[in-house]
Amino acid sequence: MKKFAVVLSGCGVYDGAEIHEAVLTLLAVDKAGAVYQCFAPDIYQHHVIDHTTGKEMAEKRNVLVESARISRGNIKPLSQFQVAGYDALIFPGGFGAAKNLCDWAVHGESCSINSDVENAIKAMFEAGKPIGAMCIAPVILAKLFKGANLTTGNDPASGKFIEENGNKYTQSTHGEVVIDKVRKLFTTSCYMLDASISQIAEGTENLVREMMKMVD
Repeated sequence: MKKFAVVLSGCGVYDGAEIHEAVLTLLAVDKAGAVYQCFAPDIYQHHVIDHTTGKEMAEKRNVLVESARISRGNIKPLSQFQVAGYDALIFPGGFGAAKNLCDWAVHGESCSINSDVENAIKAMFEAGKPIGAMCIAPVILAKLFKGANLTTGNDPASGKFIEENGNKYTQSTHGEVVIDKVRKLFTTSCYMLDASISQIAEGTENLVREMMKMVD
């Protein structure tokens, strides 16, 4: 069976992984006849947000520990990722992708990528294996690649960042997957657009389906 590595960035849209996108990605992988293993960097979150108020909380939380809530405890530190064991790599969105996996939400153009995230992406690329990213997560790919075709829906800020880093920005709508066949990169907008949960399910299923074609 084909195996996906799914990288989470915490638990919750405002400071971690977007839960709908994460869970529906796992479901899409399972429905496609593949299996998955969740990973997350073993680091502290950028900050913690009260999801009922949107306000920052005076506490610290660990990205790996919080991500384990979504994966029902079945998760590994991203530092343990081994490219030989996986056929595809995928990043659900949520602000954690732009705050914890990288710091684009804080530093914009001068952002940096978490070293474990960068190592995993580069290893998959060098092995010729597909990489998927949804919602805001494509900004990570935009920092690491040049000439890539990427989407975050029709968001001006991330679109500008993608283009200023030497990549092509393709606007997209619900369920559409933008594919860079040369680099084997797959991106879809998800909650970068005003979306229903069924539209998120469509996006994740389409993304995984297209990645499976490349794996096969």
